[in-house]
Amino acid sequence: MKYIEFDASRPRDLVLLGRVAVDFNPVDYFKPLEECTTFKKYVGGSPANIAVGAARHGLKVGFFARVSDDQLGDYVVHFFEKEGIDVSRIRRCEHGEKTGLTFTEILSRDESSILMYRNFAADLSLTPEDIDGEYIKSSKALLISGTSLAASPSREAALKAAALARRFGTKIIFDIDYRAYNWKSRDEIAVYYSAVARDADIIMGSREEFDLMEGLLGLSGDDSASAKFWLGQRAKIVIIKHGKSGSTAYTRDGRHYTVRPFPVEALKSFGGGDGYGAGFLYGLFSGWDMYDCLEFGCAQASMLVAAHSCSEEMPTAHKVREFIKTSKEKYGENVCCDRGENE
Repeated sequence: MKYIEFDASRPRDLVLLGRVAVDFNPVDYFKPLEECTTFKKYVGGSPANIAVGAARHGLKVGFFARVSDDQLGDYVVHFFEKEGIDVSRIRRCEHGEKTGLTFTEILSRDESSILMYRNFAADLSLTPEDIDGEYIKSSKALLISGTSLAASPSREAALKAAALARRFGTKIIFDIDYRAYNWKSRDEIAVYYSAVARDADIIMGSREEFDLMEGLLGLSGDDSASAKFWLGQRAKIVIIKHGKSGSTAYTRDGRHYTVRPFPVEALKSFGGGDGYGAGFLYGLFSGWDMYDCLEFGCAQASMLVAAHSCSEEMPTAHKVREFIKTSKEKYGENVCCDRGENE
């Protein structure tokens, strides 16, 4: 069945708005960050990773962002260009803002942490004037990352983009993507998250992120209650993630679809959500059954936590299919989900 309708006449599949950063992942991992001496540099930031993943699946992708007017800005733009991502709406900063840096700490296969440097962050300097209505009108969907709402003028740019998407019938995907940096209070988080979520056609986030978004709504913190509320607004699909315990997609027809991660020997505990998002959205654009979309997203998430990087090791669709096939041969057809059991 069709869970959501995209305008097939539009030339671009997906335009994303939000955080672009540079990640430094330790090569000498499984030790505290203070003991690490060697790092490998990657393009990072959740929406940037999703953009790369979507582009590697053959989707036509664009991006609204600001990057620093320096060598790291060059690095981001050139990497996107190599991936086939349209960079015509990526602007250089004019007042010395710097592309955010992320140092990751990989203590074990199950325990990682992230240290971000986001003072005077380039991505948060995106302005409403940077948002091109015709560009949004030419895209099937707009993905807004929640970190773009953490401060002005990026906050207003995101809200303008959402308003234009509503006006032009461009589907809105809200990836809550909570990061503590730059937010001033839980009330502020709830106000701006819920403002975008009310306009969104698809909402994706962890239980913690939904709790932050619903802080002023008096909801109980229950997945079913959250889904019912947002599906009663504009949303057609609500995905609530519980990490290793799996995730559930709720749809307008009253059904829900629960999946669990594929077994994998993880290298790190971050990056899976970005793989999940890219894989799931690829399935959705392809018109697949919901379980197939979720299975593909889960497989890509598992592949990402087993990889050293996020953006550079985003797999192609062929590699994801091979991973699913091999996993099912090893663990059985129901390794990811028991189809029909949760409907």
